[in-house]
Amino acid sequence: MLIVKILGLDSSGLVAGVAVVEDDVLLAEYTTNYKKTHSQTLLPMLDELRRMIELELDTLDAVAVSSGPGSFTGLRIGSATAKGLGLALVEVPTLEGLAWNLCGTDRLVCPLMDARRNQVYTAAYEFERRGESFALLPVIGQAPIDIVEMLEKLNALSREVIFLGDGVPVYQSLIREHCRAPYAFAPAGNSRQRAASVASLGAVYMRQGKTVSAAEHQPEYLRKSQAEQER
Repeated sequence: MLIVKILGLDSSGLVAGVAVVEDDVLLAEYTTNYKKTHSQTLLPMLDELRRMIELELDTLDAVAVSSGPGSFTGLRIGSATAKGLGLALVEVPTLEGLAWNLCGTDRLVCPLMDARRNQVYTAAYEFERRGESFALLPVIGQAPIDIVEMLEKLNALSREVIFLGDGVPVYQSLIREHCRAPYAFAPAGNSRQRAASVASLGAVYMRQGKTVSAAEHQPEYLRKSQAEQER
């Protein structure tokens, strides 16, 4: 198996994170979930992580970046940071990165990102074992959707589901009211975006040849910004 050393970046939501994974070993991870903009935190976090593990950036094979959906500003900051490093890029959809936090579970995984006005960016995934590893398979494709409509789709599948993401605390009461399938909420350590998961899944995708150049990379917003919609 190809050994890769990959940097993961995630600034798609309230959490900012950087991580380095080498040959499926997490070397370092730095995560914050605090009231600062990612333009203030992401590069200082990367610099601190680099110094702590004596990382030379030219030893990296690629940078995996959470490519969206999510915060329009956050995605742009992550994209600009990744492009500025001058490495091959691996685009990891935000919802797939979130689902990878729970890699190996036999339940459906449903990431929920708050998109405001009772809407969420969401999808549903399952894991399929393939030899010594797992593949992430979509059961319900990613989309911005009304939370109740998504819950009805999950009800129709009649499978156990785990919810995670920043949409959980926002819509927890609606989940309890409308979800008839057996469900649970992911614990704190796995419930938000993690750069380690972005790096780990990015390494999988890199081995599959899924890389792009800095010029080719664009965030995937899934819908227009509020200002564009109003215009």
